[in-house]
Amino acid sequence: MGGLTTHVLDTTRGRPAAGVVIELERRQGETWQAVARAVTNADGRCDAPLLSAEGFVAGVYQLLFHVGAYFREAGGSAEASPFLDVVPIRFALAADGGHYHVPLVVTPWSYSTYRGS
Repeated sequence: MGGLTTHVLDTTRGRPAAGVVIELERRQGETWQAVARAVTNADGRCDAPLLSAEGFVAGVYQLLFHVGAYFREAGGSAEASPFLDVVPIRFALAADGGHYHVPLVVTPWSYSTYRGS
């Protein structure tokens, strides 16, 4: 059962990041094809998988997390122009069609990711 999910954690505030725009693209030769677009909910997650088992195609993908807008709207300790704007995470999905969970842990100045479960 393949698929792709994600979530975003704002470690500056110690909570999920609600309202982050996320785009998923798949590489087609030298260009990128839009696959999905979502906005994180109050739990920092998308309401549905970005890629379902039915739409699973092996290949190189990238998630684009629009965190600059999130931090500008959130205010607080974030600067008017955060250091990070759009965080790209590029990865490969294998032909085995497994489930992939690619979360983003982020502050206005740094981020990390991992393959979750």
